[in-house]
Amino acid sequence: MPKLAARTGRAKPSAIMVIAETAKQLRAGGKDVVNFSIGVPNFLPGGHVYQAVRDWTARDSGSYGSNRGAPALLDAIVAHFAQSGLPGYTRDNVTVGIGAKQALYNLAEALLDEGDEIVFPSPYWTSYVDIAEILGAKAKILPCPPEQHYKLTPAQLDQALGSDPKVFLFNNPSNPTGMVYTRDEIAALADVLVKHPNTWIIADDIYNRLIFDGIGYHNVVQFKPELRERTFIMDSLSKTYGMPGWRVGFVVGPAAGVKALVTLNSNHITCLPEVVTEAAIAALTGPQDVPTTKREEFSKRRDDVVRALESIPGVHCPRPQGAFYAFPDISVAFGKTHKGKPIANDVDLCKALLEDKFVATVPGSAFGEPRSLRISYTCAPEQLQKGLDRIKQFFAELT
Repeated sequence: MPKLAARTGRAKPSAIMVIAETAKQLRAGGKDVVNFSIGVPNFLPGGHVYQAVRDWTARDSGSYGSNRGAPALLDAIVAHFAQSGLPGYTRDNVTVGIGAKQALYNLAEALLDEGDEIVFPSPYWTSYVDIAEILGAKAKILPCPPEQHYKLTPAQLDQALGSDPKVFLFNNPSNPTGMVYTRDEIAALADVLVKHPNTWIIADDIYNRLIFDGIGYHNVVQFKPELRERTFIMDSLSKTYGMPGWRVGFVVGPAAGVKALVTLNSNHITCLPEVVTEAAIAALTGPQDVPTTKREEFSKRRDDVVRALESIPGVHCPRPQGAFYAFPDISVAFGKTHKGKPIANDVDLCKALLEDKFVATVPGSAFGEPRSLRISYTCAPEQLQKGLDRIKQFFAELT
């Protein structure tokens, strides 16, 4: 039998999806599972999005769309970034993808040759390492432990960029931690980035409309406009608008780089489906009451989650200020047992928590921080409280 390409051996299934699938199977078997594992917003877009789709069906031409994206959608994206404090982009600076993950893969493919170095902080989104490995790039990971609130320091960044890595990848707000960098923290990182002109910058900002406590969204190009010519900013409809299944991601950046992404689109996906395009335009240009309301709801759920976790002796949860994740340090459990089962690490803990309490969480090691686990708190309030009570009971039973 002929051999598969070597890169397929470097590709790994998503750790998050493996756990989510296990939780789904348990639930199908009649178990009362509380699923904190997958980052699905668990709300639907406003009715105007569905009405736009119904209206579109009457004029569907059955045609292919644009490799870059429909002009009306590009204009909506440009306006979206301007509203976020990033004016000055045009259609030439924008392209779309089938979700942010495909857009990120395109970016990595456009910027990284085999053997190139990509730098990013940990905890990190699981796909960062996976994409780098598939492409044969070298991932240089900068540890940001709970003691520094999971945030990258300017000194760490300055040292890492001293070797002129090809790409610096930065996620704000963070998946998995929910951490948000303040205005001053982003400005300090921007000061470092201008000193290292040979490195591309990817800002994964897909949770930028889900920021709490009045911190606001900030990006390095706001503080150092010269960074605009080597910075790509990723965004998505998935989290903000409750549209993960619609698969709409987009990127703004320097025109020459975006043109390369459009070319890759022409070979990878051809175009965003026209029906999805209509939904995306409606989401971006229509009423914003749904995402605004959900941001407020998630902020209140965040408070409930942190309060519950901090009530467990020895557990510490740096306070998330965005997205919809909590990332507590649960290493106090290591070396203990639960009903006779040893808890040596985060994987053991998450496995025992799922098997005994039917609460699905993701081990922190999947994100590069093995002392922690990730909780996605988007489920209904009654489910959230049930899951938190079970977690507290689990820790109380450790010996």
